[in-house]
Amino acid sequence: MKSFRCRLTSLLFASCTVLVAGAYAETGVTDSSITLGMSAPFSGPNGIYGTEMRESITAYFEQINKTGGINGRKLELVSLDDGYETEKAVANTKKLINEDKAFALLAFYGSSPTTAAMEVFSGAKVPLVGTISGADSLRTPVNRYMFNVRASYANETEAIVSQLVSLGLKNIAVFYQNDGFGKSGLDGVSAALKKHNLAPSAVGTVERNSLDVAKAVEAISKVTPQAVVMVTLYKPTAEFVRQMRKNGQNPQFMTLSPVGADLLVKELGNDARGIGISQVMPYPWNDSNPLVREYRKMMSAMGKQSQSPYYGVEGYAMAKVMVEGIKRAGKDLTREKLTTALDNMNSYDLGGYRVSFTPNDHNGSRFVDLTVIGSGGRVLR
Repeated sequence: MKSFRCRLTSLLFASCTVLVAGAYAETGVTDSSITLGMSAPFSGPNGIYGTEMRESITAYFEQINKTGGINGRKLELVSLDDGYETEKAVANTKKLINEDKAFALLAFYGSSPTTAAMEVFSGAKVPLVGTISGADSLRTPVNRYMFNVRASYANETEAIVSQLVSLGLKNIAVFYQNDGFGKSGLDGVSAALKKHNLAPSAVGTVERNSLDVAKAVEAISKVTPQAVVMVTLYKPTAEFVRQMRKNGQNPQFMTLSPVGADLLVKELGNDARGIGISQVMPYPWNDSNPLVREYRKMMSAMGKQSQSPYYGVEGYAMAKVMVEGIKRAGKDLTREKLTTALDNMNSYDLGGYRVSFTPNDHNGSRFVDLTVIGSGGRVLR
């Protein structure tokens, strides 16, 4: 009888332990794994952007997992294709959180898609680390669960306008994408020009995922601009440049980091020469920067050939921030602990590229580098 009571007590204790453990278990976290979610375009005209980020993220996660993971937990990535469409990005975010049970999110893509998705993931109190967007809507007011790893479009456009004005150019037009990305860039250019007592001399627009740039070319050609700042992705950018030059217009063309320099070169060939591009990641074609050196070494070891190195480096940076946040959150991992850890990640050095978060500032970085496409399609600093 005594032996029976002992066995019964042991069984009850074990059951209580399981119940308590279950009560405190965090979604997406087990003793052996951590599930992370990603929504980005993997198909369509912008599919290369998401694919490049995913490749560098999975390569880094493989590297972490080979050394035992984080506190014995392996990192698993669930990635969903949104085609750079807002409604799909929102649906993917809901699926990642509710069905795929992602512990946290990283590497989203696009201003409008991420801004719309932010209502979903912040409502669920699930942090997102990194998105390809510099939109103010993702920065002001500060959202506790949105952590930006790159500089803002305001930072990029400030650098571009300052460079153009320093060269004596004042007749500056804007060609922008009619969505959150483009409008944020337009606002940035307008604000930067205002500091020099200037305003855009003309404005033209194109719809997202469209190449119908004829009206924009017509409107901007009327002022014969000295420079045009293009807040568009690589396909509409290339089409706009082609039609402007066909129309006898040869201004200084400038564009922002989301364009993807190497993709623009592939699209335009030699006609890309002379186009200026602001960048928010370190120059990826040499090993002078430690972050880039690590990235290149990792990709080489994995046998992967980067098609768009700037996007690859950015995906790598996002992944490194996520991993550091999880490490700082500790073994008893929860979403709230991760959010708090990220919230206090002040001046974290990823390797010559610093990311800083405070409870009042989730901008992450203000790093901007100006480049130009040279002969042979090389991106020059």
